[in-house]
Amino acid sequence: YCGVKYCIGVGNGLEALHLILRAFSIGAGDEVIVPSNTYIATWLSVSYAGALPVPVEPLLHTYNLDPNRIEEAITPRTKAILAVHLYGQTADMDPIREIAERHSLIVIEDAAQAHGACYRGGKAGALGDAAGWSFYPGKNLGAFGDAGAVTTNNEQLADRVRVLRNYGSQKKYFNEVKGYNSRLDPLQAAFLRVKLSHLDDWNNRRKDIASTYMEALSDTPGFVLPKMIDNADHVWHQFVIRHEQRDSLQEFLQHNGIGTLIHYPIPPHLSEAYKELELRNNRLPIAELIAKTVLSIPIGPHLSNGDQQIVIETIKDWAKRF
Repeated sequence: YCGVKYCIGVGNGLEALHLILRAFSIGAGDEVIVPSNTYIATWLSVSYAGALPVPVEPLLHTYNLDPNRIEEAITPRTKAILAVHLYGQTADMDPIREIAERHSLIVIEDAAQAHGACYRGGKAGALGDAAGWSFYPGKNLGAFGDAGAVTTNNEQLADRVRVLRNYGSQKKYFNEVKGYNSRLDPLQAAFLRVKLSHLDDWNNRRKDIASTYMEALSDTPGFVLPKMIDNADHVWHQFVIRHEQRDSLQEFLQHNGIGTLIHYPIPPHLSEAYKELELRNNRLPIAELIAKTVLSIPIGPHLSNGDQQIVIETIKDWAKRF
């Protein structure tokens, strides 16, 4: 489906990224460039490997890694760029790969939210040296519990991930390295195999919903709607709007029976987990602005036209107050 030679099932998306890093021998003393605006699992995978996550700010209009900011973060210890395809849209991979090639860096995709997304004719999962996938139930392609995978064209990496996911062994009781227990549950794999045949149809439904939102909310004052990069196919894992009065909007929608989520309210650098990096005091202002203003409104193949219209009308009723 992704157009790569190898797909290795693992326990979840975090472990997929962690095992990729370990398989590339990235560890203590190394640095990995990560987006400042992402779910903390992206950073945790680097920490699990023993390396240091080095955050780079996103493009405000796409929420994804800004290629123009990457080179200033590269040091002699940098080993990889971990690009996240956030909300269902791929990062701008051509300039990222060009920078990586110039500095002899590995490019890893965090594709946990980009099942079926495309960039310049290539599928997410085939745009870097390897990609980590999550099949958490809420994803565009979700299992009935935790599940993940690694996709790559690198045979040596694929073999290494297979060993690492299985206690460090190819043959039972013959342990080559200190590995992990991170195998994909066969039952989850069976569910996913069936659901994969429906993924494109479900993504097309998401695109229809997103198009309706874009048209209906385009003239609503104060709202910042999603923007798409050229030559990319967004699969709308989330439909994320921004507004300076986000909290008031969320409360109003909740009062009217419409559930929303904030992806994500606390950037990794402001979490207690990474306080030792001392990145507070407005050191990463774009990520902090995004965290204060974003709101994910309902989207998914299950959403009916009627329910979507209720969401739109309720948002517009709230907007009349301002």
